[in-house]
Amino acid sequence: MKFRNFKMVDYVVYGSGCFDQLGEILAPRRVGDAPMIFFVDEYFQDKQAFLSRIPLQGKDKIVVIDVTDEPKTKTVDKIRDELQAEFGTVSGIIGIGGGSVMDMAKAVSLMMTNPGSSADYQGWDLVKFAGVYKVGIPTISGTGAEVSRTCVLTGPTRKLGMNSDFTPFDQIVLDPSLTSTVEANQRFYTAMDCFIHCVESLQGTYLNAFSKSYGEKAQELCEEIFLRKTTWDADADEKLMMASYAGGMSIAYSQVGVAHAVSYGLAYLLGTKHGIGNCIVFDKLEEFYPEGVVKFKEMVKKHNIEIPQGITRGLTDEQFDTMINVSLGMAPLWENALGKDWKEIMTRERLRKLYERL
Repeated sequence: MKFRNFKMVDYVVYGSGCFDQLGEILAPRRVGDAPMIFFVDEYFQDKQAFLSRIPLQGKDKIVVIDVTDEPKTKTVDKIRDELQAEFGTVSGIIGIGGGSVMDMAKAVSLMMTNPGSSADYQGWDLVKFAGVYKVGIPTISGTGAEVSRTCVLTGPTRKLGMNSDFTPFDQIVLDPSLTSTVEANQRFYTAMDCFIHCVESLQGTYLNAFSKSYGEKAQELCEEIFLRKTTWDADADEKLMMASYAGGMSIAYSQVGVAHAVSYGLAYLLGTKHGIGNCIVFDKLEEFYPEGVVKFKEMVKKHNIEIPQGITRGLTDEQFDTMINVSLGMAPLWENALGKDWKEIMTRERLRKLYERL
């Protein structure tokens, strides 16, 4: 049996306030006068107190990332072209924000050194060359993008990540104080991304002791925060950040499952954001994850969260087919969820009925 040689993030710094060590961390990674490029979530574009903490030097530049839509291959290519035209090369890309901003940072880093379009690398182990130095700094917890070996992109024909050993960050900065101002609904949807991929990992056919140990801890933290805690505080921010990290690690050596596979179709066709898309789908997956869905519904009720209903009502056959094609393209997710004969289990007809329930 051949075991996968798993590439992890090289360096991790954790602690409330550790963001202020960023300048010190970046210093030895600067190459001549080539700048560091800071991708910053648009939420912070008018937050001068925060922006002033970014350790700009020389030709360094802040690029505000529009997160209205999740990352698109054409946007990645455009930013890459602009950076190369302006600077030639850069010392590094630092992504400060949620999963979309971190995925954008990973993708542009890779495309600074790989030819063609980022759409050419949507898949598994297609990236040929290491990207420029890259740092991930989450300002919302749950996606696990800070530790994953993928950056999920919507391309011309599909929504699929650049999954490779070159994709993980070289450094992550885990500062729970950066998440303290996240709006409650958004925090819930993103946290449930973590909870859901833990459920999917722990019930998957790819499960092993490595992924199980991380997944169980992440799920336990999510349940403590969203089922047993009565108030949100700094302790909750810290625990959710570690749940996100552990949850990301849990799927690194396993996979996610039905909710993620189905939500990719929603995102591609309707532009549904990843966290809320997973919630919309998971809400209807009792037949696959009965215990997890019961706990999820308890959390929804306890925190007065609205899960959108009827979002596929009125879609055409062609639109349903588009979603089904995108979803069924996620073969590793389906195999993890249903086993090697998943194609016999999840037929197009069954998947169509599932989409119709959303």
